[in-house]
Amino acid sequence: ATPAAVLAAVAGAFTYVGIIDPNHPGHYPVCPLYRFTGLYCPGCGGLRSAHAFAHGDLAAALRDNAPAVAGYLLFAVLWAVWAARAWRGRPMRLALGNAQMWVTGALLLVFTVVRNLPFGAWLHP
Repeated sequence: ATPAAVLAAVAGAFTYVGIIDPNHPGHYPVCPLYRFTGLYCPGCGGLRSAHAFAHGDLAAALRDNAPAVAGYLLFAVLWAVWAARAWRGRPMRLALGNAQMWVTGALLLVFTVVRNLPFGAWLHP
């Protein structure tokens, strides 16, 4: 039941973002980091990416926030494994080691720095 509830919550969130377009100002709050510094955080463009993804526009989703698209796909795979294991009555164990956490953090840091440099303008949402 838990995997189904999680899927329903995520589907509801994607449905909401798919209906309420984040490209039109006033529907969602502005990223505080961007508002106060003008810098893009790793999540900036995530809602626009989710909106494009919900509408099947993979190119626009990747353009708005490529790591978010990777996260959507990773979630889908992990959820499918979780649901299959739950169906069989086996627990889901996801153990990330320090190396995986550091690599993920380093990749997001590099993405954030590059998207805020002049030559990284193509990564702006």
